[in-house]
Amino acid sequence: MDRFQNTGQPDWDWWGRAWPTPGATLRQLGLAPGDRVVEIGSGNGYFALPAARIADPETVYAVDVDGSLLGELDALAADQAIDNVRTVEGDARALPSLLPEPVDVALLANAFHGIEDRAAFVEAVADALAVGGRFAVVNWRDVPREETTIGGEPRGPPTDLRLPPEATRRAVEDAGDLRLVREVDLPPYHYGLVFER
Repeated sequence: MDRFQNTGQPDWDWWGRAWPTPGATLRQLGLAPGDRVVEIGSGNGYFALPAARIADPETVYAVDVDGSLLGELDALAADQAIDNVRTVEGDARALPSLLPEPVDVALLANAFHGIEDRAAFVEAVADALAVGGRFAVVNWRDVPREETTIGGEPRGPPTDLRLPPEATRRAVEDAGDLRLVREVDLPPYHYGLVFER
């Protein structure tokens, strides 16, 4: 199975400039105490770690195909005394089989543009959700890459891979039984769509 297209794993300094308050972003997307969460494509945990603080005592599953990044996440969680993160190495297209239980929230940040078979992916996410569970998709706005600068340099996926909110909505809703319940503006360059099962 081919890996997802990726535009590179940013370092923490870059993440901090793009998302200075990741916990606040997660709360805007509806993450709440007691939610069982999976972050798909978690990398080394920039969102998974604050998600674990919010969801505590419930588990946050951090899924990624890159075991070295998950190793970094494990080390960071240990350093920060966060004990409710569980790293899972695997391909998210097999998400239901990777998780030991249904989750309340599935988060995908900055990666939907790189998924080729979106319908199969969304079906896997829906199958991993509990009844009433939510799928939060964070995307770069569909503006030219040269207009989305961080630290003085253009960042994010190539312009031709960017999706407007309506295209993301159609891709998710056409794949199954998830329906949009909220759109969130995440300035300066992102939006979030929250779907419910």
